[in-house]
Amino acid sequence: MAKKKNLFERFSNWATMATGSSAAFIIAISVIIVWLISGPIFKYSDTWQLIINTGTTIITFLMVFLIQKSQNKDSKAIHLKLNEILASHEGSSNRMVDIEDLTEAELDQLHKFYVRLSDLAEKEDDLTCTHSIDAAEENQKRKSNRLAMPSKK
Repeated sequence: MAKKKNLFERFSNWATMATGSSAAFIIAISVIIVWLISGPIFKYSDTWQLIINTGTTIITFLMVFLIQKSQNKDSKAIHLKLNEILASHEGSSNRMVDIEDLTEAELDQLHKFYVRLSDLAEKEDDLTCTHSIDAAEENQKRKSNRLAMPSKK
């Protein structure tokens, strides 16, 4: 797959890597130290305070968007990788592919199901026994059908 990146994509990748480095942290600490040392020179004036306040505000504002873009990209890549694993694994439920588009309530319902599935797995004697949504639903249908059948006496 060809990796085409536009200028903003390349810049944001570089900026994310650069600002997350040890060197960036050392530079930030150095700027603060220089600013503190310059306080007596500028007699702790309003302009002296305004310089650090304005600088940090602008950097923080821009970093919020840069971090969010990076998080969105990483999250999407992780979801795609997980979707590939789910889709390729024979025993997994394909319904789990792309669940990140569900509502919060739907995800909560799914979470409750997995809590019940976990409880079921804990009761199993076989550590290698696996359960999926589809298998659990099929088992439930069989049980319901058996209970619905009139008993022969």
